[in-house]
Amino acid sequence: MSDSLLEPLAPLLTLFAATAVERDRQGGTPKTERDALRQSGLLALSIPVELGGLGAPWDQTLEAVRRLARVDSSLAHVFGFHHLLLATAQLFGQPAQWRPWLESTARDTLFWGNALNPLDRRTLARRSGDAWQVDGQKSFCSGALDSDLLLLSALENDDNGRLLIAVVPTGRAGIQLFDDWDNNGQRQTDSGSARFDAVRVEQREWLLDPGPLSTPFACLRPLLAQLIFANIFLGLAEGAFAEARRYTTTQARPWFKSPAASANQDPYILRHYGEFWVALESSRLLVERANGAFAQAWQQGPALTAEVRGELAIAIATAKVATSRHGLDLASRLFEVGGARATAGALRLDRYWRNLRTQTLHDPLDYKLHELGDWALNDVLPTPSFYS
Repeated sequence: MSDSLLEPLAPLLTLFAATAVERDRQGGTPKTERDALRQSGLLALSIPVELGGLGAPWDQTLEAVRRLARVDSSLAHVFGFHHLLLATAQLFGQPAQWRPWLESTARDTLFWGNALNPLDRRTLARRSGDAWQVDGQKSFCSGALDSDLLLLSALENDDNGRLLIAVVPTGRAGIQLFDDWDNNGQRQTDSGSARFDAVRVEQREWLLDPGPLSTPFACLRPLLAQLIFANIFLGLAEGAFAEARRYTTTQARPWFKSPAASANQDPYILRHYGEFWVALESSRLLVERANGAFAQAWQQGPALTAEVRGELAIAIATAKVATSRHGLDLASRLFEVGGARATAGALRLDRYWRNLRTQTLHDPLDYKLHELGDWALNDVLPTPSFYS
């Protein structure tokens, strides 16, 4: 796979790394960095060439998410979700709908934000003349602030209560986005709340055909979300490893009982790094396998079968469990190879663990393991949902 499409990423990584520690302290919207992503052209990375995009396959787009996560997992999150939302429009809607959205995204460097939270049932949609009216609230709206287009979900206000998903301009009348995200990790994802007051949504803006999770191909949407998380987790672990390695080789001191003259020769520290390496290598193999399998499944389009989709779900869940566990372990144990001085507040090395801990709680790992156990023991593939 050629890296040429990712060349604009290299200067961004240097730019973001230089301010990551201070921005983690500040929280809030990384406006300057989001604008740099706009100017790089990478918001069009997954958009087909015929629509003005760069036409990268999904494994390359996911590699970009992983590389971003090594230096700034918040930006990796909003960047990954931007491409997830582009994919959502393609999976749940018709080309006549999503082609103009993708063309304008590539042409005008539009950033997509998320207000799709199927577990938050406080937003309702009802018919109003020849359009719809949306009212209510939504939580965990990652990347909504400073976005240009918003993908929102609502329940139809009738006895059916079906889930409806639409794409609307973020600046539409009645949409309020709140700067109320102040969690201990992923501090610049703007994953706060939104309010909708009599927001008009046109019929053509709803993704109704084939609609959410309606076909095996449409059911790739939750798998892409899970795979984006796995790539973020792996990138965070790789970033934590790189920081730990730098600190150990330049700042750490051997314990007074150590037979080694320097920390990088201490036998116990070398043991930790050996375990880190095994964990990272196994996670990399699982993630790269899942990335490649997803790219192949996407190419199958509507011909994708439920069985192939189910096997892909197993591969992605396996990668997500591995990256969650190994990443959290490495991000915690990096202090054991750095020593007490590595806990200095100015370094904020704890940000890797905080970011991982916050993001890995997106959905319970126990339920992911339950699905994998049912497959391993009973040959039962996961039932599609917005989380599997």
